[in-house]
Amino acid sequence: MIKPTTTKIVPSVSVSYASNGSSTKSNELGMRPMQERAYERRGEQYLLIKSPPASGKSRALMFIALDKLHNQGLKQAIIVVPEKSIGASFNDEPLSNYGFWADWHVEPKWNLCNAPGSDNGGKVKSLGAFLESDDKVLVCTHATFRFAVDQFGVAAFDNCLIAVDEFHHVSANPDNKLGAQLGEFIARDKVHIVAMTGSYFRGDAEAVLAPQDESRFVTVTYTYYEQLNGYEYLKQLDIGYYFYSGSYVDDILKVLDPREKTIVHIPNVNSRESTKDKIREVEHIIEELGEWQGTDPETGFQLVKTSDGRLLKIADLVDDDQIKRDRVSSALKDPAQKNNRDHVDIIIALGMAKEGFDWIWCEHALTVGYRSSLTEIVQIIGRTTRDAPGKTRARFTNLIAEPDATEQAVTEAVNDTLKAIAASLLMEQVLAPRFEFKTKKPTNSPQEGFDYGEGGYDPGKCNVGVNEETGKFQVEIKGLSEPKSEEATRICQEDLNEVIARFVQDKTAIERGLFDEELVPEELTQLRLGKIIRDKYPELDPEDQEAVRQHAIAALNLTQQAKQLLIDSEAVNINSNESRPNTTLIAGVRKFAMDVRELDIDLIDRINPFSKAYAILAKTMSEESLKQVATVISGKRTNLTPDEAKELALRALKFKRERGRLPSVNSTDAWERRMAEGAAAFVRYKDEGRYD
Repeated sequence: MIKPTTTKIVPSVSVSYASNGSSTKSNELGMRPMQERAYERRGEQYLLIKSPPASGKSRALMFIALDKLHNQGLKQAIIVVPEKSIGASFNDEPLSNYGFWADWHVEPKWNLCNAPGSDNGGKVKSLGAFLESDDKVLVCTHATFRFAVDQFGVAAFDNCLIAVDEFHHVSANPDNKLGAQLGEFIARDKVHIVAMTGSYFRGDAEAVLAPQDESRFVTVTYTYYEQLNGYEYLKQLDIGYYFYSGSYVDDILKVLDPREKTIVHIPNVNSRESTKDKIREVEHIIEELGEWQGTDPETGFQLVKTSDGRLLKIADLVDDDQIKRDRVSSALKDPAQKNNRDHVDIIIALGMAKEGFDWIWCEHALTVGYRSSLTEIVQIIGRTTRDAPGKTRARFTNLIAEPDATEQAVTEAVNDTLKAIAASLLMEQVLAPRFEFKTKKPTNSPQEGFDYGEGGYDPGKCNVGVNEETGKFQVEIKGLSEPKSEEATRICQEDLNEVIARFVQDKTAIERGLFDEELVPEELTQLRLGKIIRDKYPELDPEDQEAVRQHAIAALNLTQQAKQLLIDSEAVNINSNESRPNTTLIAGVRKFAMDVRELDIDLIDRINPFSKAYAILAKTMSEESLKQVATVISGKRTNLTPDEAKELALRALKFKRERGRLPSVNSTDAWERRMAEGAAAFVRYKDEGRYD
């Protein structure tokens, strides 16, 4: 591998998996575990499938759709995908060859992703003709479907299955047309909807569905942990962040190993990372890799001879020549080459090769600059998480520019750095097993299927149990609030990552968590996260909102503490290129639970969830750059807002109920002082008429 010299590494996530092969094994109907789990819920009218890339969502839908058409009385199935290329995921499949009772077939004329013309034209007419026909299955883009609903109305789709792939494109925002239309379908209640996504959160932090609509869906969740733990070959996934200064094209080969199958995403031409000449950037990367040998006339791949004599095949998806790019794109999609590892070595792209792009051999996704959203990063990482023979390790690398001296560039660099850290924190949660938190009670007992470690279950301690088969951690926490309503219980079981995604994307939270030296952690863990949950789930009562908050911060902080304990115990030199031993988070969570005197929610609330990220930044970013970042953020500090004061006053009342006295401004406890200050500010704002 080409060794970095000046590039600095942020070791964000590095996890290993059992590689037990379970997630790739099929049952007697030809279904893998995720597909079987989804099929068990095939009778639900509204079904949401949350499952990672490569887990088989497309085929899961085929099984469900066939049952709805043959056994549940539905007239037709309409499969809706975000872009034409993803339509190929729903091509004909001989499912009966693997044990199922029917085959999947789409008449060529009804796969509108392959049809010529615009989305708002002949394709809409074709969809209308399909609705009038006796044929059963149609595939189209989100855009075609939106135009068709506008033209024909929701009633025209009665008794149909509408399956929406990459469901995170939907938003509850009234400006999101597809989201508004789905709301109309749900209100009319005469269709079945299957929604599928690998990342049920949006980069803009908007809700995907309105709460009243989301409550109608039954959720099937299959986690990254279950998926990767059950692979046959892939054992390790690394996610790293590298800071560079100057031009990225001068540093990219310090992290690009030409022996790894790699997708390189160069920056958008309008971004600050771009040199403003994307063609020259691609040429520079090719020149650095070796000696150009010409272009393969059949595939359009660039041929480059390396210094060690190997011939690299490089697919350039950046070229503005449409004919050339289409030839390269077609060669990459050639089904005959799907299992040929030697077909291509490196793909260089800008806006392509992300969502829905299937190249099982990809070992490294190398992305320059922060992408537009967390969702996009999750999708890019998903390109690497396919299982393939001989592929034992996959990684994602994000090249990020250090701030420079100019004010505007510093501000932009700060924003990109914060977003990259947010993505890192979120991916740690996405890749971890699912947490199942329980309030510590004397009546608790060990649960079947869970391993409680050496010595087994201890009634006198807060135990950590692990069920490898289901990918769940069971953690007992003293003083934990339990959800009361069915919806709050669902959120705590299914949606903690969505809550955490909203929290880590909150600019105020991450800025203060990283750079406010006077921060009292509870201001983030209780106040800021509490507000986010009230805004996200206004229909929950205060007790359930608090239960969701406690479960979310426990999941985030336990993951962070576990990660740090593992790093510390392994004495990792984070600026070295030595491969470090990898382990799941199980050992770290157990160690943290054992190291503290008692694992209680107050202790968890007193942990700054961003402190570990800052510790990494402080060791990797230059001291000058770190100071610039801190200066930019510290200049934005403000006094308590009326809303913050009100929330602190409510916390002060809770403190009084529990302890029989109000918080004191003279207390030695920083959080108690902050509550007292907030209560005083609340009274002042109230006297000034700042509250309605």
